[in-house]
Amino acid sequence: MEHRAGPATVDEPVEVSAVMPCLDEARTLGTCITKAFAAFDGLGVRGEVVVADNGSTDGSRDIARSLGARVVDVPRRGYGAALMGGIEAARGSIIVMGDSDDSYDWTAIGPFIDAIRSGDDLVMGDRFAGGIRPGAMTASHRYIGNPLLSFISRVVFRTRIGDFHCGMRALTPEAYARMQLRTPGMEFATEMVANAVLEGLRIGEVPVVLYPDGRGRPPHLDTFRDGWRHLRFIVTYAPDQLFIAPGILFLFLGILLVALLSAGPVVVGPVYLGIHWLAIGSMLALIGTSLFTFGTVAKVVIRRRHPTFDSRIVDWVLHRFRVEAGLLAGLGLAAIGAAVVATIVIRFVAAGGGPSEGTVHPFTAAATVLAVGVEIALGSFLLRLVAEEAARDAG
Repeated sequence: MEHRAGPATVDEPVEVSAVMPCLDEARTLGTCITKAFAAFDGLGVRGEVVVADNGSTDGSRDIARSLGARVVDVPRRGYGAALMGGIEAARGSIIVMGDSDDSYDWTAIGPFIDAIRSGDDLVMGDRFAGGIRPGAMTASHRYIGNPLLSFISRVVFRTRIGDFHCGMRALTPEAYARMQLRTPGMEFATEMVANAVLEGLRIGEVPVVLYPDGRGRPPHLDTFRDGWRHLRFIVTYAPDQLFIAPGILFLFLGILLVALLSAGPVVVGPVYLGIHWLAIGSMLALIGTSLFTFGTVAKVVIRRRHPTFDSRIVDWVLHRFRVEAGLLAGLGLAAIGAAVVATIVIRFVAAGGGPSEGTVHPFTAAATVLAVGVEIALGSFLLRLVAEEAARDAG
């Protein structure tokens, strides 16, 4: 099929939609549109250019329309918001997204289209594999920011994607629907890959060259603000690293210290482990219990949004966990702790309220067991609540 200049009519099939987010890109937008149309002609595909305008006041929209692009007004500000508006308005069976500042060569979209035709759901550009021209990226972004955030993302989301933040990508409308993208800012770039991984989509990579942009003004990207947004998103979707692993470690250390010091101080070589270490153990046990509960809830919430998300903990919560069992276990621990605490208090009162240094260790240990039991009992109801919501959505 050959491309016909100008927007295709509603009756004409469109194979490729080139989606360009735009906010005051009058200096470079025309070049990007012209290159995209040239790529359609060279590849022999019927395509459209969709400019997702985010409130331009420099004539960008007029330039786009004059060159045959379709302009979609996106009132909600932000890189992600603009792209979501443009993607949702696109009519192509293949969507190629890229910046409109001429930092990517729109005539080089052929490999992206070929990869989607070959079965990929999402195709990522890789600037580090394709090459970064002098002046195209600051040293801090090239050698610190992007590599660090991409490395953290690869660890958290268990994927081998080389460049999480490349602005040129391709995807199918079906993949976009499954990703359930929501973030309006620059973190949209990370969310797209993360949700694609969670959905089990097939992700490919294509080397791309990054050129110095031609906008002639500072970029919309704010290093620290947008870097934090990316990191915040990554951490939010990392319950294993944020909650589960620290929770297990803290709980293990806490139980060990409480059990070791419940009867009184212990001397290990030159180290005296007294009440302060018992207090630390109590704190670790309580924090560990809370973290493990938070992490389990977070993983169930992720499964609710992404049914293909694989987690043995979630499977156990959804299919084997019973609130009655958690309640009995929690109340059992609480009863044991309460019994010891009550015994110590009764003896203290019977003794006339005199000095009771010898009971501090067992009292603290029992109070810890009581508190952990209460957390487990109440946490069981919370787990049941999120599990029911996830099961209802799945049903």
